[in-house]
Amino acid sequence: MKRLNPKYIRIAAYILVPLILILLIGGYIAYSKRGALLEKAIDKAKLKAKRDYNLDVKIGSAKFTGFSTVSFTDISIVPDGRDSLLSIKNFSVSVRVMPLLLGEVKLSDVVLQDGFIHLINKGGVKNFDFLFKKKKDSTATDTKADLSNIAHNLINEVLYKIPDNLSLNNFMISFKSDSDQLKLLAQTALIRNGQLSSTIKVNDGEAIWHFAGKMHPSDKDIDVMLYADNHQKVELPIIEKKFNLKLNFDTLQTKLSREDHSSGETIISGSWSVKNLLIHHPGISSADIVFPAAAIDADVKVGTNYVSIDSTSTIHVKKLTAHPYVKYTLNPVKIYELKLNTGWLNAADMFDSFPTGMFDALDGIQVAGKLNYHMNFYMDASKPDDLIFDSGMDKDNFKILKFGRTDLTKLNSPFIYTPYEKGKPMAPHLIGPDNSEFTPLQQISPNLRNAVMTAEDPSFYTNHGFVMEAIRKSIATDFKTKKYKRGGSGISQQLVKNAFLSREKTMARKIEEILIVWLIENNRIMTKDRMLEVYFNIIEWGRNIYGIGEASHYYFGKAPSELSLGESIYLASIVPYPKGGLYAFQPDGTLRPGLHGYFNLIGKLMAMKGYTARDTNAYGFYEVRLRESLRRQIAPVDTATADSLMKQGGADDDGILPVVEEPVKRPNFFQRLFGKKDTTEQKAEEKLKQKEQTIKEQIKAQIEALKAEYKTRIDAVDTTGGRTRKEVRQEKRRLRDEENEKEKELKDKMP
Repeated sequence: MKRLNPKYIRIAAYILVPLILILLIGGYIAYSKRGALLEKAIDKAKLKAKRDYNLDVKIGSAKFTGFSTVSFTDISIVPDGRDSLLSIKNFSVSVRVMPLLLGEVKLSDVVLQDGFIHLINKGGVKNFDFLFKKKKDSTATDTKADLSNIAHNLINEVLYKIPDNLSLNNFMISFKSDSDQLKLLAQTALIRNGQLSSTIKVNDGEAIWHFAGKMHPSDKDIDVMLYADNHQKVELPIIEKKFNLKLNFDTLQTKLSREDHSSGETIISGSWSVKNLLIHHPGISSADIVFPAAAIDADVKVGTNYVSIDSTSTIHVKKLTAHPYVKYTLNPVKIYELKLNTGWLNAADMFDSFPTGMFDALDGIQVAGKLNYHMNFYMDASKPDDLIFDSGMDKDNFKILKFGRTDLTKLNSPFIYTPYEKGKPMAPHLIGPDNSEFTPLQQISPNLRNAVMTAEDPSFYTNHGFVMEAIRKSIATDFKTKKYKRGGSGISQQLVKNAFLSREKTMARKIEEILIVWLIENNRIMTKDRMLEVYFNIIEWGRNIYGIGEASHYYFGKAPSELSLGESIYLASIVPYPKGGLYAFQPDGTLRPGLHGYFNLIGKLMAMKGYTARDTNAYGFYEVRLRESLRRQIAPVDTATADSLMKQGGADDDGILPVVEEPVKRPNFFQRLFGKKDTTEQKAEEKLKQKEQTIKEQIKAQIEALKAEYKTRIDAVDTTGGRTRKEVRQEKRRLRDEENEKEKELKDKMP
């Protein structure tokens, strides 16, 4: 081995020794002056908190107790004019030296004892609203923020603030509002050698929670679990109270395994899992839905203008697995993308993995074979009508071995149908030849069969239960109107909803409906003719009018086989809104003018299919006459009111071609579509516009008067009567909030 030249060793020593001496001298000076530097830094932080956020920060004492350890006592933060936000009795913190030399603050050890964070939101006054104040940036430009950089910096900021070692005792976080209160007392929390353990008391002992697991924040390696004492559920009553959402679980686990940032994209890899998750919300299901085991292994990607879950991610629900792809692009326009693919799965595993309480009608069903579900959704928010939506399930040797709670073959023979209204059972109906009102398909006028199929499901005999175009239009309409306004159900779905399911409008009921339709259509459980026959005999055609036999006698005093083209188109028009059927007529028994456009539309579509001859006289509109004995029940009302009553009379958003699309007091869909109105309609519309304008002017005047009143009341608030300056500010703030709320109520009344 070659020895180093002593000459070079001497040269290195001459260079290094002075450098070491300089460092030692500099370190000594810095060490001796560190107390003054600390005081200067604290004063600077206090000044910034006061200037930027109006916070009064106080510290009893602060001193170095080690080379890189600072100890504080009696820390408090109080927003100006608000309740105290934070208080800590004893707090010491150590930083790691090497990251500090590189300009990064990484906490090494943290000890905290006896502290609280108290968040208050009462009467619209918050003691934490400073968190939402935006900093003024004189260098800011119109350039959009880079989301990938924000995500990368945020994750690293959070992780670097988690110490390598933590000892926390008696630290409380509480939230109190006008109606809610939550207290979380961390009795202990420890991080030692990368292991986290904690004990958290919830609401003075209602429950005891624990966070435990692996915690290596510097290495971006985290595996933490949340669970409750004594095998209890982790419950969140504050969420239930605020959002009417009951949610609890046994354990919740979070893993972070990787975070990379390069080429304008941040990738976050991790997994999230939950055991025995219970969800209950009236919009989701009328019963509790329980997921015994659910998890997602995800690669979350954040780009300059988008957030996505990559298709390499996997969802696990018991034995069911699926690969999602979700992407939300923010600018220059919002774009929503969603794909889901299960790949080929054992059908039994898929059905066994359904959460309990979600599909009651299918509970206990046994199946064999394989299934593959796929879905693709894409929508540009600036062009919702061009959205892409495709959904389907492929099968391989799939078959039903045994029906569960509901026998889907029951509709093939006579059965008892019990309709429900607002959750209450109505009089049962026998659907079969022994019922005098039952009408076989062959005895239903072709006019009616063709009119209803044209309006509700033009491709009924050729589709497999779903009309994708109708569903696409439904999604686009709902997005544009920002509410659930138009359904996309065809005849098969409407039949299943009426025959097997409740009428509750929940997400679970809708998914169950789709699944049952798929089972019936893809296993040939019923013929199309039988489905149509049962459909005509069980659907509602008016208030307490069920089946076409009752309907044709009720409205026209004739058998279903005798229905004319005009009578058939009328009956098709009320399928989506059956309880409003009588409002289509005028007191003399003729139809209201608002339906003229509907008759032309359905009639022309029927003529294009060859179901009827082309007609220039509105396809029987003028020949329809209500049964004479019913006419006395109809009170004279104007056209716009009658149209709205038809909608209100029992609107069922699952209809594809509603008679009236607009809310009360506006021209209906077909008036707007065809643009032609008779003199009566024109006068009614002009009168309506005048009335709306008058209401608008009245409301504007009320708003101006309201503003003047509250300005006087706010200006009159002062320190008289023993009020402090703080109380004056709070009273003025309360009056402004009250004024804003009343102004909003008035604006909501605008036509």
